[in-house]
Amino acid sequence: MISWLFRSLEAWLKETSGLAVVHSIGRGMALEVALAMLQRGDQWLMQLRDDVPGIVAPGCWGLFGGHLDPGETPEQALRRELLEEISWQPGSHPGALQLRMRHRNQRRLAHVFWGELAVPLSQLRLLEGQDMALVCAGALRSGRIWSERLGCHRPLADGLQAVMEELLPPHSEAAGSSF
Repeated sequence: MISWLFRSLEAWLKETSGLAVVHSIGRGMALEVALAMLQRGDQWLMQLRDDVPGIVAPGCWGLFGGHLDPGETPEQALRRELLEEISWQPGSHPGALQLRMRHRNQRRLAHVFWGELAVPLSQLRLLEGQDMALVCAGALRSGRIWSERLGCHRPLADGLQAVMEELLPPHSEAAGSSF
């Protein structure tokens, strides 16, 4: 089931520039980003992105993660980004973060990791973005997720909505299941 998720995520990444803020790291150099697919039970941790001009998918739900700083490995960057964004990171044991795929386009190289969110949402501290939520397959399929903090529904990023349509089996809404 997880491999199916990442095949669909790869297709989505081919169509979009990912969900990280785009930072210039030099003329002609590809930007590198690391993104987290954090799972808790049958739900995935999502970030409601800021409403800031110039970022990818402002005001939409996306994945936590961001750019690599010079000299960082993708896993180091993701761990740093998770600390910066939610004041948490997975354990250091082997397999805590699993690189599932890399995707390159003209503008960036995305490293996509899967990991278990081993703590309840209440133990995370949102430091970047407008909100965060654990989201089930049915909510992802709907394309609109409720923000407790804002008191309204907000859309998934366009590219992420497309991958969710591919990802979720037809019966997942009725079963309220995971992907």
